[in-house]
Amino acid sequence: MTDPSVHGHDEHHDDDGIPHVSVKEYLTGFVLSVVLTAIPFALVMGKAVPNSIVLAVVLLAFAAVQVVVHMVYFLHMNAKSEGGWNALALIFTVVLVVIVLSGSLWVMHHLNSNMMPGAHDMQEMIKNAP
Repeated sequence: MTDPSVHGHDEHHDDDGIPHVSVKEYLTGFVLSVVLTAIPFALVMGKAVPNSIVLAVVLLAFAAVQVVVHMVYFLHMNAKSEGGWNALALIFTVVLVVIVLSGSLWVMHHLNSNMMPGAHDMQEMIKNAP
């Protein structure tokens, strides 16, 4: 049997390019997923963080870490898989989502501030009505 590093193959791949993972890797991903779900659940249910903005940031951070865990342990995505195309597709997707979300929030903010009359404006309109 030859050394896989001589032929440039990864230890976890055969010639067909399909990753072969062990049960231990799936169990590690499962345990990490359960922990990354239980901690935010406990933070919310136990009211451990009184500030809602800080709690939202903490929950988003746990969610981002859990997405990475799922991609690595269950989807087997890394910088080396598929010759790096998976990583490139992921970067493109993240950039696209950030652009769409930030643009949507920007448009909604400006629509709200430019189109909706405030309470002060409504009172002025009522006073000046004939």
